[in-house]
Amino acid sequence: MPGGDQELGSYYVGVDVGTGSVRAALVDQRGTLLAFADQPINQWEPQFNHHEQSSEDIWAACCIVTKKVVQGIDLNQIRGLGFDATCSLVVLDKQFRPLPVNHEGDSHRNIIMWLDHRAVSQVHRINETKHSVLQYVGGVMSVEMQAPKLLWLKENLRETCWDKAGHFFDLPDFLSWKATGVTARSLCSLVCKWTYSAEKGWDDSFWKMVGLEDLVADNYSKIGNQVLPPGTSLGNGLTPEAAKDLGLPAGIAVAASLIDAHAGGLGVIGADVRGHGLACEGQPVTSRLAIICGTSSCHMGISKNPIFVPGVWGPYFSAMVPGFWLNEGGQSVTGKLIDHMVQGHAAFPELQAKATARCQSIYAYLNSHLDLIKKAQPVGFLTVDLHVWPDFHGNRSPLADLTLKGMVTGLKLSQDLDDLAILYLATVQAIAFGTRLIIEAMESAGHSISTLFLCGGLGKNPLFVQMHADITGTPVVLSQEVEPVLLGAAILGARASGDFASVQEAMARMSKVGKVVFPRHEDKRYYDKKYQVFLKLVEHQKEYASIMKGD
Repeated sequence: MPGGDQELGSYYVGVDVGTGSVRAALVDQRGTLLAFADQPINQWEPQFNHHEQSSEDIWAACCIVTKKVVQGIDLNQIRGLGFDATCSLVVLDKQFRPLPVNHEGDSHRNIIMWLDHRAVSQVHRINETKHSVLQYVGGVMSVEMQAPKLLWLKENLRETCWDKAGHFFDLPDFLSWKATGVTARSLCSLVCKWTYSAEKGWDDSFWKMVGLEDLVADNYSKIGNQVLPPGTSLGNGLTPEAAKDLGLPAGIAVAASLIDAHAGGLGVIGADVRGHGLACEGQPVTSRLAIICGTSSCHMGISKNPIFVPGVWGPYFSAMVPGFWLNEGGQSVTGKLIDHMVQGHAAFPELQAKATARCQSIYAYLNSHLDLIKKAQPVGFLTVDLHVWPDFHGNRSPLADLTLKGMVTGLKLSQDLDDLAILYLATVQAIAFGTRLIIEAMESAGHSISTLFLCGGLGKNPLFVQMHADITGTPVVLSQEVEPVLLGAAILGARASGDFASVQEAMARMSKVGKVVFPRHEDKRYYDKKYQVFLKLVEHQKEYASIMKGD
């Protein structure tokens, strides 16, 4: 009964494969999360900038969490299954067995992770071609996309991997294949990470120009020649073998998948905002920017017509919300950077001990410590002479410069807990200034953004949320559901089941506003000044680099 008032006894399972864990949720038709489970997954770093995982390990973790979330449930009430995952590269042979992506020849490690930066030389050569497909990735391809990684495999592991390979999957597509036996790819993965065009398909000339002409063979069978919009029901649903693995009923609908950040966008961007006093209430959904912030951050803006933003990925047609063009900004390290700055500080052991004694997370403790030391002034003013440039892993958007490094100015000899708390605050502010820079680039290209919709792990940190509101001058909406990425995956399963007529209908029915955080406009002048310093930092970094390169 598409679009009707179905019985509330229908459930959907969403599975989210993040960087460090697999999570699953059981969700009802109102978008309420009824059960949750998570399971850590292994990562290997055999050398600097090489990050690997195992598809067998990840699938095993998927099976553990799905069995947990459906315990005690009448399995006949489960109507659909949706997957999202990081955009990591899975390599299998012609019989769908894992192949090694490493010099050690360990075929168990058959995934090059999304954050792997081994293919720097390859991406540089790809960008030198200035091929027309690059205009859809902000003009410059990222080392985190799949073409440079494929080229690296061809040039470095020809015999052990490349020549034996039968299938290269984006991780979300690997999961939907594993569940259904269908090798069809999601439009989301192929358009966002593989240069596929929703209108024109693959561009033979690109693959030939970059030295990957062998992928064109057999109508692109190794990288995908059947491409479906996210939420489309795949094949005959869940296979009996996968059903046994996952503890779910055979034949239930399995949806074409999404990249994890895009699932988060889907889980928040369509929420009904009536009654919250937000400007976007009377505006189209294109006035909303979804920010999915965890290990890294992704900034998802949609438009009715294609908008080309230098240094911002896209426009991608139907890659997140069917019928809309997507632009995707991003920061390569955000949560990972905050951890790096805090854990590397001399006062970190003291922080750990005090947070443990108070049964708090280290970040809850730091936030309360900042409130303690701020005295009468707003907490953000504690960083008046401490400034951070956050690109410790290069800049993804909008500068698209892999060579940029992190910067901190204003350090002192003291290294006590106060110093750690203020450095943490300055780092959080720097990430928010990075978001402001991305928003400005998107708006100058034609986007009009009035509200931020935040989700992911960092969305649970009130300081991170308030700094994004204050520094961008924009209200921040938090989802009522604390796991919007999992909700996005479940929305896919709900659409695939046929219980909703469209992804948009499922979004509107299942996403709800939790809390709205408004900017403190009285602090605007202070943050405008800090933003001027922020922009000077990168300007100076480039000057230093040119001095050192000079004669």
